[in-house]
Amino acid sequence: MGRTLERDLGLPAVLAISMGAMIGSGIFILPALAYGVVGPAVVLVYVLAGLLVLPAALSQSELATAMPKAGGAYLYIERGMGPLLGTVAGLGTWFSLTFKSALALVGGVPYVLLLFAVPEAWVTPLALGLAAVLVGINLLGAKQTGLTQVAVVGLMLVALAWFAVGGSRSVDPGSFAPFARGGLGGLLAATGLVFVSYAGVTKVASLAEEIERPDRNIPLGIVGSLVVTTALYALVVAVMVGVVPGDELAGSLTPMALAAERSLGDLGVAAVVLAAILALVSTANAGVLSASRYPFAMARDRLVPDTLGSVSDRLGTPSTAITATGAVVLVLVAFVPIAEIAKLASAFQFLVFALVNLAVIVFREGGAEYDPSFRSPLYPWVQLFGAGSSLLLVTQMGLVPLAGAGLIVAGGVAWFLLYGRPRVDREGVALATARARLDAERLADARAVLADGGGGGVVVATTPGTTGTAEHRLLRVAVAVAEARGTGVRVVRFETVPDQQPLDYATEVRSPADVRFEAETDAMVAGLGTDVPVTVGEVVSHDVAHSVVSYLRHRRAGVLVMERHPPGLGRRGLRSHTGWIRRHAPCDLLFVEGGDAGPDVPPERVRVVGDGGPCRPFAVFVANALGGAADRPVTFTDPADAAPDDRTDARAEHHDGLRRTLRVAPGATDGADGGAPPTADGTGGPAAELVVVDGRARSIPTGAAGTVVHVEPGPTHRPGRLRRLLRRVVY
Repeated sequence: MGRTLERDLGLPAVLAISMGAMIGSGIFILPALAYGVVGPAVVLVYVLAGLLVLPAALSQSELATAMPKAGGAYLYIERGMGPLLGTVAGLGTWFSLTFKSALALVGGVPYVLLLFAVPEAWVTPLALGLAAVLVGINLLGAKQTGLTQVAVVGLMLVALAWFAVGGSRSVDPGSFAPFARGGLGGLLAATGLVFVSYAGVTKVASLAEEIERPDRNIPLGIVGSLVVTTALYALVVAVMVGVVPGDELAGSLTPMALAAERSLGDLGVAAVVLAAILALVSTANAGVLSASRYPFAMARDRLVPDTLGSVSDRLGTPSTAITATGAVVLVLVAFVPIAEIAKLASAFQFLVFALVNLAVIVFREGGAEYDPSFRSPLYPWVQLFGAGSSLLLVTQMGLVPLAGAGLIVAGGVAWFLLYGRPRVDREGVALATARARLDAERLADARAVLADGGGGGVVVATTPGTTGTAEHRLLRVAVAVAEARGTGVRVVRFETVPDQQPLDYATEVRSPADVRFEAETDAMVAGLGTDVPVTVGEVVSHDVAHSVVSYLRHRRAGVLVMERHPPGLGRRGLRSHTGWIRRHAPCDLLFVEGGDAGPDVPPERVRVVGDGGPCRPFAVFVANALGGAADRPVTFTDPADAAPDDRTDARAEHHDGLRRTLRVAPGATDGADGGAPPTADGTGGPAAELVVVDGRARSIPTGAAGTVVHVEPGPTHRPGRLRRLLRRVVY
């Protein structure tokens, strides 16, 4: 493992970084825009936005004390939801913070022009120079960055406090009437607009690895900075509304300077301009500091190149990640119209907040080790409210931000598929928890099916080309299943005649083959020595596939047993007869095929082959029936081509639960490779085994197989579309 980062940030630095990340364009620019939407109710909008971000602040505080590592939201979402969503969150948040840092540097231009007579041609070089200075400070270490942030934020707070206290004496109460306009829709739209003012409150969590006493300082820093900033925002906005006429405030690019001019004079304007410049510098500084920790953390998890995860031996900082982040900021300032593009990243912050809230629920309800020193109050209602309100506000952001969030998500998914997925094999707590619960449900379903057995008789379908050996094999399987279900067996030979031949004539004439078929079947049944009632019949039709399905419906059969590749049932058009039967049969299906050993050779064991997920209940029932009939143990294995992974232990535990559920003697545990071949029989050759294939497993484990039974559940035991989709995603 590489070097870790030094814990140099105390509570004052945490507060300064968090507040510095929040106080920027949100108070110096956005109040005028929000006023144009809701009027004087903009004061309430800032308070409401602060309350709506509180769930994410509490959730982030809890997660940071449980995992005090670099990476912030990326780390929590990656561990909770898996590397795909983690990659989206990590790259998207890095993208968003980088753009907002560049925007903060360029966004201070209107305020700088109020204080200094700076030629317009100097604006970009000044922003580039300031960006380079901030990158240099970040390279020196988090401690130096934190001290810089404390000094900048301290001066900024003094100026803002003077504005709020001094300007309050000039407030006209009549400016607040009428208080609200635009209705609930306008209130939500304005809240979505100013919500971004608080987006920086959780940035400090990405520095958790560099914070002293993270269990104490992170919750105090995040929640404390949010409370102070919300109160300060409300006071400052109230002064703006109270001293500036509404029509002037709504159209101003520098609303705070306008309010200072009317209430505090030239000195107040100078103080506000200084505060604005300091705020934008602190926002850019906090952005570079926190943004650089996202690629650093992702490199540790092999989701981005390893070089981004290196720590400088001399400086003790993630120098490569900081340099890369700073380089992107410089390019954006110099060449990109970031004022427009930064809007695209705003809606993405809502998605991240929603996922962070959901991550707390995932960790608390999941089975992963999770022991935070701070726990969010009112769980899970706070998290559900936070996730729901964040997603609601996304819809109020407008088409362009929504499209931007969609582009960020698509880019993150593409990066993971092309770069990350070949390098990682982790899964999130949410997926592991969902899989464990599905395993438990399948186990309960298996117990229910074993106890009930189901209704309807067992039908064995044969054709004139079915050999005696094949029919004998089908009968053994059918009788075992029928005995377990407490029903009978009906063996039917389905014969086709040309379309030109009338069916009435064909059914009236019993051929010698029909008589021979009935006699041979009766002899086979007598040889089995079973008490299960077995009847024999023939059906003549022009279309055997339709005939089989119609017969099953007429007899209300519960199980169909037939050869997997029955002779005489070739292809009909572009589809096979057996494929058509599989899709339309009203009952469970058992497709049987034989190995080298004949049906009379007793199997050494019954082996169930899954597809990597939990065994379907009906497959367990069939294995139990066959194992009971042969008085042989039942084992559960994965396909032969399934490589061991992080689910091997979980699958073994699930198989143990199934073995304890069976009514026959449990078999020895088999590995993912299918276990050892069965022992030799009396002739010295390999003994037969009976393999039950659960659904359409990828392959059958190696070993000598006497009989292979492919189990495909019918409509009664087939899960719905949603459950099948969930199973495909989870497994």
